[in-house]
Amino acid sequence: MNRSTSPLDSSMSDKPQYWYAAKRYGWGWGPPTSWHGWVVLALLIAAMLGPAPFFLRPDRIWMYLVYVGGLTVLQFLICYLKGPPPRWRWGDSDD
Repeated sequence: MNRSTSPLDSSMSDKPQYWYAAKRYGWGWGPPTSWHGWVVLALLIAAMLGPAPFFLRPDRIWMYLVYVGGLTVLQFLICYLKGPPPRWRWGDSDD
């Protein structure tokens, strides 16, 4: 019996579906490659800009820096879990 190919077959491949692409040069991840990654990025930007008027006062600026630092760590963890393994890359080679 020959299996027919359907759009669902391609989504069930053994290749992991990453939310973020690996950078071509350097270490880390580039822009999102799926809608999941774009939603996370939009939520991150909203979380950074939304409370800014409350935090951006001379007596609260340090609180905002700690808050943004926490969001940055959260974004890094999401990229680490949902992106390709990080490593140094030097161009197009896939080795």
